[in-house]
Parts: sequence; structure tokens; C-alpha cells
Amino acid sequence: MSHYRSNLRDITFNLFEVFGRDRLLGTGPWEDVDIATARDMLAAGAELAETDLAESFADSALGTIDFDPATGTARLPEAFAKSYASYVAAEWWRMDVSPEIGGIAAPPSLRWAMSEFPLGANPAIFLYAAGWPQAEILYHQGNADQKRLAELMSERHWGATMVLTEPDAGSAVGSGKTKAVPQPDGTWHLHGVKRFITSAEHDLAENIVHFVLARPTDTPGAGGPGTKGLSLFVVPKHHVDLETGEIGARNGAVVTNVEKKMGLKASLTCELTFGDADTPAVGWLVGDVHDGIAQMFEVVEYARMLVGTKAVATLSTGYLNALDYAQLRRQGADLARRGDRSAPDVPIIDHPDVRRSLMTQKYYAEGMRALVSLAACTLDDIALAEHTGEDASAARTRNDLLLPIVKGFCSEKAYALLSESLQVFGGSGYLHDYPVEQYIRDAKIDTIYEGTTTIQGIDFFFRKIRRDRGAGFGLLLGELEDEATELRDGSTPLAGVGEALLEGLRSVRSVVATLDHAADEAQDEPTRLYDVGTHTTRLLLMTGELVVGWMLAKQARVALERLDETPEDGFYLGKVAGARQFAAEQLPHLSVQADLVERADAVDLMALPVSAF
Repeated sequence: MSHYRSNLRDITFNLFEVFGRDRLLGTGPWEDVDIATARDMLAAGAELAETDLAESFADSALGTIDFDPATGTARLPEAFAKSYASYVAAEWWRMDVSPEIGGIAAPPSLRWAMSEFPLGANPAIFLYAAGWPQAEILYHQGNADQKRLAELMSERHWGATMVLTEPDAGSAVGSGKTKAVPQPDGTWHLHGVKRFITSAEHDLAENIVHFVLARPTDTPGAGGPGTKGLSLFVVPKHHVDLETGEIGARNGAVVTNVEKKMGLKASLTCELTFGDADTPAVGWLVGDVHDGIAQMFEVVEYARMLVGTKAVATLSTGYLNALDYAQLRRQGADLARRGDRSAPDVPIIDHPDVRRSLMTQKYYAEGMRALVSLAACTLDDIALAEHTGEDASAARTRNDLLLPIVKGFCSEKAYALLSESLQVFGGSGYLHDYPVEQYIRDAKIDTIYEGTTTIQGIDFFFRKIRRDRGAGFGLLLGELEDEATELRDGSTPLAGVGEALLEGLRSVRSVVATLDHAADEAQDEPTRLYDVGTHTTRLLLMTGELVVGWMLAKQARVALERLDETPEDGFYLGKVAGARQFAAEQLPHLSVQADLVERADAVDLMALPVSAF
């Protein structure tokens, strides 16, 4: 039986009952995908993930990945290549590229819902296939030749990479030293070493196109210090005849090492070296403009959404595996019959603390899935506004606010809660016999790559909230407040949920006000920024808890309406119970977090000597 458990009903519940995406399908830019087609696609995507994609997931089934340092080439195991081929053949990836280069016009909400299936079943497959969205970006940003290259990337199923990190410049992208030297023929020769590059080498495609940030030399107006001095170059593994698509000689971008990792071993993480004495690494300036960070950030935003979706997908299948096991595994008598030696063993799901653990996993997995859906629906709003020529600025601001929450909060919470999934299995969960131990190893990277949680917190406060003095954040919280107030004042079982959301909202607003005050004072006293930086991650995680509570409340309101028609439907009963339990167990912690931020007598960590640590 497959390790992967999809939650198709919850995914369709979010899309069509909570967020009403059925009203968009078959209209406007998505007129070719109606509700029936979307449901068929979702069902087929879940089935493919549970069968062909999941088949080569386990490390024990994967075998050895062969890397030849002499040639800089890597060969993936046959079983994995077979699963990857089945994903390519299904052509769901076409939703990630526009019809102009062979794609399918589908709303982002449907695309990200479909993405959960491969990201839960075998995430490395999706990571290798993530080059196609980069072809889409190149098509819209590039010059005529680069648009043709993008067409070939889509048509030939080529891979692609996002190349930022260097050995001595991790998250500090602006410290990168890789250089780009202009050539008389309009090309550039790149020199340098990049590290932690996902999918920089494999044999799943005949070519791999690298999107590389480098610092131009000898170029007036470009190549200065920091991130603004970086430009974006496209550097293919093999040269290409753009007219015919024929693959030519090897370019001078070569993988010189493959990292040995804790998890996600099927996804190759590489050191990539540009240029040597014999073979230059030839690149082309994307769009013929020096605007590298802005151009690359489209890829980064996609990647952060991907990571958040992967985190939710992994926690969801971990929880569902634990739920299955808890109903099958018998151990111990019912607690209410403690001391009765004649009492039979019961399934462990009948033990109170196992139920507590399962409900905790459930409401986070389903609440964070709804958070990802909210972010994806915001991308729908942006696409619709662009299609009709309307102002998309409000939706873009909301997207900017949600992305660090999706990436930072979901990755942290999913990794932590997978420990609960494993705990349900007891000692068996520590064995390779069950997939949860690999889920944990594979999931840890989600909190690290595409910007650590610390970076997400700093970005969230300084670049997203402070940028417009909290106006966009205020609109988001105002919408939450309106719904919470309706719940509190209504005569339903969710009145307490509304009150808990309002109290949590007050706590988040209090922390923002405290950090804002400190940031303002830093104009005259720069060290006050230390007080802000100590708590930006805390603010990010608090906001994540609040928004997840909001999403659970949204789901529960819909479920209550459905229960009027089907009062015994366990799915809807679980939605109401999950929202109420989350409000009782998790939201009260926000006031404690706010108190911690506001205390004036906290230890001044920055004043401590290093020897104190």
C-alpha cells in the first residue's frame, strides 16, 4: 500500500465550499477549465500521487544516486526516473506555464491545490519539475531569443535552477562574489562558485537552464555593492540552437559536488562552478536589463509558496498515516476501566491523549491548508485584475504579507507536529517500516531553504508591515476582526471561537505597536533595532497562529450550515470541533507571547559578552 494519504475531500472543501472558486472556473481567463474538469483533475492528481509518484519515495527503495565528479554528471535511480516520467506524462505541470508556451490556463488556487499531491507523495519529483514555472518567468521577462529558449524549456521538459547562494554568502545574497564579464558578442562569461543549488544536475532532462545572480564587471551603472549590484543571467548546461532546439556543446557551468544530506535525498543539492581555463560559462542577461533581484524574486516567491505547500502536504499525510495506525493498533484497556483486569485492549485512538494529539495534527494540517488556499486565492485576484486591467495593488500587498507566513509558519509548525505523528506509532514510528521517520528528515529543510524562519520574520515586519506603515496589514486584520465579531455576537457554537480570535487579534496588534515604537526610536538610537530583531520571528509565528485560527473558523461556519442538512456527517463535525479546540488550546498563548514582548526587564541579549553563551 502507498505511504501517501491524500486529503482530496478537504482540498475540494476549501476550493469550492469555503473559498467559492467554482464561481471563477469556466470564466474570464480560465474559461477552458470548468468545475467538472477541475474536479476530474483533482481526483486524477490524487490517484497518480498515491500510486506512481509515491512508489519511489522511500529512501530504502531509492537506492544509490551515482555522481561522477570527473564529468560533473549524476544518474538518478531507475525507479525514481520512472515516477518522474509518469508525472511529466500526466501533464499537470502545464498549469504552471501560460498557453503561449504550451500551458493550460488555470487559476492559481487550482494549481496549488494540485501541487499538494506530488509534494506530499514524492516532493523531489515536483522540485525537479519546478523548472517550468521559471520558463514562464523567462518568457515574460526575456528578450526575443530568451522567449524562444523558454518555449524550448517547456516543449522539451528541460530542468531549471535558481542560483543565488555562495559558500561565503548564504542568506546574505548581496555579499555574492560571482562575477559576470561582458563579451564583445553580447554574451557574458561567469566566474564563481554557487552552493546549495537544487536540481543543478540530473539525467531526467536533456538540458538544465540555470538562472544565476552575478555581479557584472566593467559595466557602467551596474555591478555595484549589495543586492542592487546583482544582475540575472540565464546559463544553460548545454548550448542550444534556438532555431532548431538542437542540443550543442557543454557549457562551462559544471556541478563539482553533491551534498550528503539529512533528508530529501532524491533531490540533488549541488555545488555549481562557473568557468574554468578551458570552457567559459557563457550566459545571457535576462531581458537585457540589470535588475537581477527584482527579476529573481518572482522565482523566489514561487519557491516560498512551494515550500509552504510541501510542509502542509507532509504534515497532512503524516497525520493521516497516524490516524490509520491509531485505529488499527490495539494496546491497553479503556482508561475509564482502569484496574479492571478483564477489560480488553482497545484501539489506541480510544485513549484520550492520542485523540488530543490527532486533533492537534488535524486542525493544524487543515488550517494551514486553508492558509495556503487563502494565499493562492489572492494570486487568483491578482491574475483577474491583470486580465481586466484593474488595479491589483491591494491584492499584491496581501500576497506580500501572506507569503512569509505560508513559508515560515507552515514549515515550522509542520516539522514540529510530525513528531506528534511519529509519537502515535510509538517505537514503530522510529523504524523504516513506516514513512513518518523519513517525513521528519525530509521536512526539516522546509524551515531552512528559500529563507530561514528568522529571515521570514525580519522580512515580514520590516519589508511587509513597515513598508506602508501597517496599512495593508491593517486591512487583513480588519477583515479577520469583522468575521470574528460576527461569530462572537452570533448564537452558534462558534461564539467562543470569535471571542478567542478577537483576543488573539489584540495581542498581535499590541506586539506590532511595540515593535513599531522601537523601530521609530531607532532613528535616534540604532541599537533599539536589537529589541525589534529579537521578536520579529515571534510576531511571524503569532500571526500564523491567528490566521490559522481564522481559517479554521471560516471552515467551521460553512460546516455548521452543512450540518443542518446532514447532522451526522463526521467531516463537518470535525471542522466545528477543530475550530473550537484550536481556539481553546492555541489562541490563548498569543496573550502570553504579547506579554513577553512588552516586558521591559527582559535580559539584554545583545549586551552579553559572547563568553556568556
